[in-house]
Amino acid sequence: MRHVRSIWNGTISFGLVSIPVKLMNATENHSISFRQIHLEDDGRIRYRKFCELEDCEVASAEIGKGYEDADGTVVPITDEDLAKLPLPTAKTIEIVAFVPADRIDPLQMDTAYYLSANGVPAAKPYALLREALGRSGKVAVAKYALRGRERLGMLRVFDDVLALHALLWPDEIRAPEGVAPDADVAIRDQELDLADTLMDTLGEVDLDELHDEYREALEQLITAKAEGKELPQAPEPEGGKVLDLMAALEKSVSAARESRRAEPGREAEVRHLPSRKPTRAAPKEVGGKKSTSTARKAATKKAAPKKTTAAKSTASKPTTTGSATGTGKGKKTTAKKTTATAKKTTSAAKKTTSTAKKTASPAKKAAGRKRAG
Repeated sequence: MRHVRSIWNGTISFGLVSIPVKLMNATENHSISFRQIHLEDDGRIRYRKFCELEDCEVASAEIGKGYEDADGTVVPITDEDLAKLPLPTAKTIEIVAFVPADRIDPLQMDTAYYLSANGVPAAKPYALLREALGRSGKVAVAKYALRGRERLGMLRVFDDVLALHALLWPDEIRAPEGVAPDADVAIRDQELDLADTLMDTLGEVDLDELHDEYREALEQLITAKAEGKELPQAPEPEGGKVLDLMAALEKSVSAARESRRAEPGREAEVRHLPSRKPTRAAPKEVGGKKSTSTARKAATKKAAPKKTTAAKSTASKPTTTGSATGTGKGKKTTAKKTTATAKKTTSAAKKTTSTAKKTASPAKKAAGRKRAG
């Protein structure tokens, strides 16, 4: 990284340990800026500073600061006045606490800076604070003064350096009253499932691969106008807005899948989402067809009773027509019934014979007595 000019020199106050540091900007603006010009001749439009009392232009060296009261009275404030303020953070980044990183809401973060050790003696305490922060997994909340005001900041480890993030004071963040939709919005499970699938299909991204496409298009426009070439044309807008949320989600999922397939070595991998609790509202049809998840649930519910009924019917009644297996079972059942009937008939015949024998036995005895007499 090229040399970055420091914008502030001071110390980090870490208990009784003082670490001399230099503050420098950690970010830079790459946006293309424009000048105001006179349309008739492309002449540069400039702002000049005038004194209202003397009605004349004033040089920068003659301009200072002043506070205007409600009645219009101006109180001059010099840099010497500001330097003498009884403020312990005037030249010190005073660490007041160490907290988990998730305690700081991203909404509170502002400008980012790098802190470098200012001089050889500062190297060891600088490294000590860096390693201690890295091992604890926490960030340091600090107070410091910059550009005429005291600020709140967060110290953290970035790569092998200490980074300072300016934080907004809690009372500088507006409450989000009236921002959320007024009425309660009902979200169906099918819509949530499609939203989950869309997020899973889009997957992750390497932030280093992202770039400012607007700036690139603006550079092409400037080059084309400077060289007198044909200007690039904006793509035609797509059709009307999709009012059906389900249709928009399904279309987005399809587009994301196609986009992933177009990238070499990156096939879309969509997870199978767990079933959610039953939807209270009746499922609506989309484009004349029910959603896939609704159709599957309905098919499952209808199929289960049919299988149970068929099983009971097969167990209670032998099949005599239809498949070969059903016919075989029917024949076996009939044969068993015939055999059982034959056994019953034989048993009855045996009983009749036994009864006849018992009846004939007294008759034989009586005949025997007559012969003897």
